[in-house]
Amino acid sequence: MESRDGSASRDAIVNGYRALAAAGMMHGSSGNVSVRTADGMLITPSGIDAVRLAAGTLVEMSLDGDVQGAGLPSSEWRMHAAIYRRFPQAGAIVHTHADACVALACLRSDLPAFHYMVAGFGGDDVRCAAYAPFGSARLAELAADAMERRSACLLANHGMLARAVSVEAAVAAALRLETLCRQYLLALQAGTPMLLDADEMRAVHERYASYGRSMLPA
Repeated sequence: MESRDGSASRDAIVNGYRALAAAGMMHGSSGNVSVRTADGMLITPSGIDAVRLAAGTLVEMSLDGDVQGAGLPSSEWRMHAAIYRRFPQAGAIVHTHADACVALACLRSDLPAFHYMVAGFGGDDVRCAAYAPFGSARLAELAADAMERRSACLLANHGMLARAVSVEAAVAAALRLETLCRQYLLALQAGTPMLLDADEMRAVHERYASYGRSMLPA
């Protein structure tokens, strides 16, 4: 349960960031994590790594960029804000410069339906947003566009984004996307991957609609 001072959200961000760093998804101070709040968002600060990150260093701010209290937010706060505005169901966002995601993003390539698990991000691919400078309003717009009907995207010559209802779910999605990008790049080294066609992906989406429901309480 969320405490009055938001400590549960703060702990979730810190734990999520450290989990990504431990998995090799966060390098130095690259990447950022945020959680939606009633008045905007909590986001990791600019220029901090997993070792120095603590609940008290997180920055509380509005989606318009007004900071409540002290701290300098991540340079990518506009990207997070744009996604929260566009997708009301988004409760948390993860942005990383994970190796395989960056490698594919530097090819400016979408992640196609080479594996059925691509469907888990909401469509028949994971789009790569067009390039714009980091921290810019243009990048924020392009990223939000790339995530229409998707829960993740790549960012050209930059990295990746994942949105979910919670930090834990967003972290899991980021790890899944990095794994799939790595597998796709390995397949490209061996030849030309065979992609699932529209009918095959339609069947996957139908299965995903009820996947895991037996594990949930009635």
